[in-house]
Amino acid sequence: MKQVLFFLLGVALISCDSGSNESTDDNFDRQAMLVNWADNIIVPAYKNYEGEVDALEAQAVVFTNAPTEESLATLRAKWRSAYLAWQWVAIFEIGVAETNGLQGYTNMYPANIEEIESSMLSGSYNLELPSRRDQQGFPALDYLIYGLASSDAEILAKYENNAYKTYLTDLAKRLQTLTSEVVNDWESGYRDTFVNNDGSSATGAVNKLTNDYIFYFEKHLRASKVGIPAGVFSGTPDPTDVEAYYASDFSKELFNEALACSKAFFNGQHFGSTQTGEGFKTYLDYLNSISGGTDLAQQIIDQFAAIESTSSSLTSSFSQQVESNNELMLNTYDELQKNVINFKIDMLQLMNVKVDYVDADGD
Repeated sequence: MKQVLFFLLGVALISCDSGSNESTDDNFDRQAMLVNWADNIIVPAYKNYEGEVDALEAQAVVFTNAPTEESLATLRAKWRSAYLAWQWVAIFEIGVAETNGLQGYTNMYPANIEEIESSMLSGSYNLELPSRRDQQGFPALDYLIYGLASSDAEILAKYENNAYKTYLTDLAKRLQTLTSEVVNDWESGYRDTFVNNDGSSATGAVNKLTNDYIFYFEKHLRASKVGIPAGVFSGTPDPTDVEAYYASDFSKELFNEALACSKAFFNGQHFGSTQTGEGFKTYLDYLNSISGGTDLAQQIIDQFAAIESTSSSLTSSFSQQVESNNELMLNTYDELQKNVINFKIDMLQLMNVKVDYVDADGD
């Protein structure tokens, strides 16, 4: 994924960053919120994602053993299912997901096609190197199963070369390895570490995951999925910058899934269920009840509805949308930006949480 250079604090950030490093002791049960996040949202979502990645890896082996139109179609279906499942865990860049660089190795787009071809055909590559992040993950698989040629017959012909087979299975295995590291971490002790780190300091789990949530919404959902291809930062729209560029009808579905996850997590909604527990909404409701201020939680929920309404008119292919009617992409970006402000200024100020990252894209 294209990265924005983060080196200056915006004026708005400075205005909400003048407090201390500690959150106000407001008596809200942070541990109950962390338990809900861990047990009902994060771990179940990661387990689901792990299952989808396992299925993708298994089908990659099936396909490379017998490259046919049928096995290619099944591989594409498994890739899509796993990519959708990824949207439900991409927010949670904490614990091993942070230390092993899960986000960068999984979904950096656009993929570097020239380097992929060079590495693949040379047979010399190390996917653990940070410099290889744009040559792997879902974007690289997108290229290998959709973008190698203009027809399925021509794509299958490419797999007569064992170099393509090896690279494909290596990419799928790499996703599987990274994912299992994260799931094993949560299940072998990190869950308890996370839940028990319920203090109000900058290193507390609530503060860290709150920052992760806002960073994801701002940089990955708002900027990378919409703003960058729409030319918000460069001034020049680029249809090749969209997520799932080669599977051209899939970018909106990925966006919708990521938006649904962001909304569900705000509401404390259990993964795969309509049931809700402690989360940002209940925390803000509690803070509003003792401060008598604006109903920020409802304001955020209403803005999610506005984002959904505006983005519903986007075509299934964001690359086609950029080329045919980029104004709608820009309008969607603007609606997303309103919740960035709600989160980054108003919610953090009410929760007295400091921003722990720096940006320079004019927020």
